[in-house]
Amino acid sequence: MTERLRCAVIGAGHFGRYHAEKYAALETAELVAVVDIDGEAAARVAGPLGAEPLSDYRDLFGRVDAVSIAVPTSLHCSVATACLEHGLAVLVEKPIAATVAEAERLIALAAAHGVPLQVGHLERFSPAYFAIAGAVRKALYIEANRISPYNPRVTDVSVVLDLMIHDIDLIMALVGQPVTQVDAIGAPVVSRSEDIVNTRVSFANGCVANLTASRVSLKTERSLRVFEPDCYVQADLVKRSVVIRRRGQGEMFPGIPNIEEERQEFGEADSLAAEIAAFVEAVRHGGPIVVTGEAGRDAVRAAQMITDSLQAHRRRLEAAGMI
Repeated sequence: MTERLRCAVIGAGHFGRYHAEKYAALETAELVAVVDIDGEAAARVAGPLGAEPLSDYRDLFGRVDAVSIAVPTSLHCSVATACLEHGLAVLVEKPIAATVAEAERLIALAAAHGVPLQVGHLERFSPAYFAIAGAVRKALYIEANRISPYNPRVTDVSVVLDLMIHDIDLIMALVGQPVTQVDAIGAPVVSRSEDIVNTRVSFANGCVANLTASRVSLKTERSLRVFEPDCYVQADLVKRSVVIRRRGQGEMFPGIPNIEEERQEFGEADSLAAEIAAFVEAVRHGGPIVVTGEAGRDAVRAAQMITDSLQAHRRRLEAAGMI
């Protein structure tokens, strides 16, 4: 395909606006329309970018080749289903869907219609993640923390599908093994679902990960630490810095090996622009999808295991009269 890819964004909220701006800036893409049930919201995003505002995504069929779906998670499956059935390539914001069954449906539809399906796990396009992935070989233990102040914009999912899903996907990509067991605890603080969660996740190869996610903190932190034989990797995903420490040659003291340290600092990086550019190129040239529907499904499956563990723990607390 040599001509520009005709694209649209469904959902003119916080993420949808950014998706639209990235498509409009790409020389290989043409932003045809922005869709939102709130016509005024669609117009506010579409107007400055020279795109058409629409209030019904079904008006896109036959007019575009690819879409970004940035609607609430509860609507991902229904909107993506319709788009895939009409032969559109789909980039759906994370999580791919609210349930594993919905994710399976989207994967099957994409395969049946021969169109790309990509999931918007943005951190996979971060230079810091590329550095981590390049250093990690046999992770034994991983620790992830993702905490932030409360954002009333997200109300339809727990912190597991809101924030923790990022680290679930990153860790599963690093480990490359299925999850075998989880043990989670959490609590709702300001919303009806869990706003803070801690979970211990075990993988088939013996690797263990400890994840904490909170959306009711007073600061923002996104950190990842990976321990493996002879190597320790520490990443600050906010400051975009990675420190890699490895066992070196010789000894610093008798019986204590030298430690070689490598520090990498990454400046401003537009991970969303990289994500959308990769999607557009995959659609235009049939290249590989970085974050496949299967990867998105596996992250949702792990998230569901965590949610099930949370519910079981809550029942135990209720039985003990703790809550």
